[in-house]
Amino acid sequence: MENIDIWNKGLSLIKKNLNNEIFDLWFKSTSFKSFTNGEINISVPNRYCGEWLKTNYYSLIKEALINITQDRDIKINFIPDKEKEKENTEDVKIIKEASAKTSLFQEKRMLNRKYNFENFIVGPSNQFAHAAALAVAENPGKSYNPLFIYGGVGLGKTHLINAIGDHVVRNKPDVKIIYLTAEQFTNEVVAAIRYDKMYAFKEKYRNIDMLLVDDIQFFSGKDRSQEEFFYTFNTLYEAHRPVVISSDKYPKEMLNIEERLRSRFEWGLIADIQQPDFETRMAILKQKAEIENIKLPEDVILFLVDAIKTNIRVLEGALIRLGAYASLTGKPITVELAKDILKATISEKEKTITSDAIQKATADYFQIKLTELKSKKRTKNLVMPRQVAMYLCRELTNLSYPEIGKYFGGKDHTTVIHACRQIEKIKEKESRLKDAIETLIKALKA
Repeated sequence: MENIDIWNKGLSLIKKNLNNEIFDLWFKSTSFKSFTNGEINISVPNRYCGEWLKTNYYSLIKEALINITQDRDIKINFIPDKEKEKENTEDVKIIKEASAKTSLFQEKRMLNRKYNFENFIVGPSNQFAHAAALAVAENPGKSYNPLFIYGGVGLGKTHLINAIGDHVVRNKPDVKIIYLTAEQFTNEVVAAIRYDKMYAFKEKYRNIDMLLVDDIQFFSGKDRSQEEFFYTFNTLYEAHRPVVISSDKYPKEMLNIEERLRSRFEWGLIADIQQPDFETRMAILKQKAEIENIKLPEDVILFLVDAIKTNIRVLEGALIRLGAYASLTGKPITVELAKDILKATISEKEKTITSDAIQKATADYFQIKLTELKSKKRTKNLVMPRQVAMYLCRELTNLSYPEIGKYFGGKDHTTVIHACRQIEKIKEKESRLKDAIETLIKALKA
């Protein structure tokens, strides 16, 4: 794929999520400039346009480019065209006026409209989270406030959060909703402090009907952002306005998030999303292929679904990459082509490590019996190895806390949470334990 095609295909994905007026205003005048060392430079007609794209559409743009390049660390720079900037001062004025007239919540809502309940594939791994999200969407503020959705990367958390917003907007077009990532919230806090706009910031977030925040774990270690979110949350909660949050960790597991925030995350309902089973992955892949108009032979579908088990985003990205390659080269999509094009993705992403392998490796390392590791004995020589094994299960597999507990003789999920937190704390202080964990991880991944 030529570099220029990355931006052109990215624009096609972006356009699907915006109305024509917004797309024409902000994206039609952009063009590809260069792509080197993981950084893509996009030419924009003026500095103002570049700042607006970065502030309001950066996540949407990045998601589209990740889909094309499969590079989650891709960086995007907006480079003003100096010649056009000199010539088009009148255009800048028109754009500023247009942006001022655009509804604050229409622009800041930032919902990805391709994520809705209609195209969310429900399976055993996400059935509970889907039902909870639908209940909140149908009765905002009355059911499960807040709703906290957690699970691994690429399993559908962002899809569900956007689907809630989409459902509410369809029924109440004038509702004031803000959807954003915790990173964007932090950026706005920084900007508000820098430009002395904290009053406007507070007015904006505390006078809305619904707040949807993705990747809340990003607040880790950011005290001022946590403080502002704490007061925003309290204001909305007391007014019975729904707050929906997603995270890759269970609330108690977010050690660098203030206790007062973590406790509030547990006030409502906590729903987890697990790794999807074979049938669910197949249904998701077939639906995505149909939406993207990519014809996949059955043997290729089976290969992809079997090879990529733990991350739906990677699975969908693999499909897009195959479709783009076949479209640009004219080659038919075959299993051999898929193996060749996706070999790096599959080999790097899909190392399967089981709880059995972790338990055996841990027992061998600490020179104890496997049956003792799973037993209810709490002698000093068993407690630490057992906690290490539980911690590794959480880090290296997609098992939930209750599932991990079952593999250790039916332990309660709170025991597993405690074990993980203990190991997380101790390994930072004791180098011997840290070395032991690193040795085990290397052995398991080998």
